[in-house]
Amino acid sequence: MAMSGKAKIITIISTIAVVALAAFIFFRFFFVYSSGVNTGDLNYFQQEGVIFKTYEGKIIQSGFKAAGRNNEGLHSNELKFSVTDQRVADTLMRASGRRVELRWKRYMGTLPWRGNSQYVATEVLSIE
Repeated sequence: MAMSGKAKIITIISTIAVVALAAFIFFRFFFVYSSGVNTGDLNYFQQEGVIFKTYEGKIIQSGFKAAGRNNEGLHSNELKFSVTDQRVADTLMRASGRRVELRWKRYMGTLPWRGNSQYVATEVLSIE
């Protein structure tokens, strides 16, 4: 049975919408936007969450950055990050207050089970 012209248009529009939604979800939540390495003093590292227990941490980096237009003074550079790998989390749990070098990936969006940060630490390169 042949589809009418209206049914074909609806099918094409629906297919385009599904593909566009899938592409948006992929690029927003799964595409690695950037990756790199940062070194700093591990300020805190903790597990938090109500439904999804995620590991969250912050390193303070040496040097200072200028505050925004309305804020006066200097602020320290910091990197807030999440961890999904249990081995990395166990290593960082024992490194509080020490200087750490982390390899990370940055995603455009966050997912509840991946953590609260766009930056996800994937490897601890060194601890001093």
